[in-house]
Amino acid sequence: MATATVDGLTLAYELLGDTGRPWVVTPGGRFTKDDPGIRELAEAIAAGGNRALIWDRPNCGESDVRFTGPTESDMQADALAALLRHLDLGPTVLMGGSGGARVSLLAATNHPDVAAGLALLNISGGVFGLMSLGVVYCSPSIQAAWPDGMAAVAALPAWAEVVERNPGNRQRFLDQDRAEFLETMQRWMHAYCPRPGETVPGLPDDVARTISVPALVFRSGESDAFHTRATSETVAELIPNARLVEPPWPDREWVECSRRFQAGEQAGLFSRWPLLAPQLLEWADESLA
Repeated sequence: MATATVDGLTLAYELLGDTGRPWVVTPGGRFTKDDPGIRELAEAIAAGGNRALIWDRPNCGESDVRFTGPTESDMQADALAALLRHLDLGPTVLMGGSGGARVSLLAATNHPDVAAGLALLNISGGVFGLMSLGVVYCSPSIQAAWPDGMAAVAALPAWAEVVERNPGNRQRFLDQDRAEFLETMQRWMHAYCPRPGETVPGLPDDVARTISVPALVFRSGESDAFHTRATSETVAELIPNARLVEPPWPDREWVECSRRFQAGEQAGLFSRWPLLAPQLLEWADESLA
């Protein structure tokens, strides 16, 4: 594992490939670079003559936790931009799914100098999908901190991996001012409340229309209530130089992968992401200078 310290954060990462166009692959949820499918997709991209970065976002895996910023995704997008500059990768193809798509979009809009292109799938959206995210990401910490303080937050199963893999994170939790932490969690939770003119949380539609780099958007399944088809289609319409394409799997991919993962029958939610590599590489060769 390599680490870099940027803006006071220690971030874990791995860079595959020695030369060529730089890419970064960002998963969703609070899943890590080590989740099945992430490294394998990066390896396939690197095998196509590219460099491919995989990394643990703040609050994920072996990286530090941080509780600042208007949204958690904004904070992670800032960290990504800082890491790309630290590694001197130049403008990079930002590829991500679900939460990783949101981070990629925010990195491209808030830090346009780091983005050469966008490749997006499973873009979270819709009333049910977004409100579910607010509960999943923020509710356990609020419910623990409000009555019992930061030691209770540090002991939550939701944070067990980041504490185990980066032991210094426990003290980072304990060092948080409880009132400030609760204010942050509620602000981050509120960002997921659907609002007109903001298809992606934290990214006003008018700002999305200013994205100038080419984008590849994989259409979400009609069966997916968390990453609605309408969200993917709207994002593709908002970005001026976007191409909307069908993914290399059937409509019920997210539903079935989620069920197999929860039943212990599939190693990870992203284990089939390597199937995206041919479309990603073909699009990059056609669309990116």
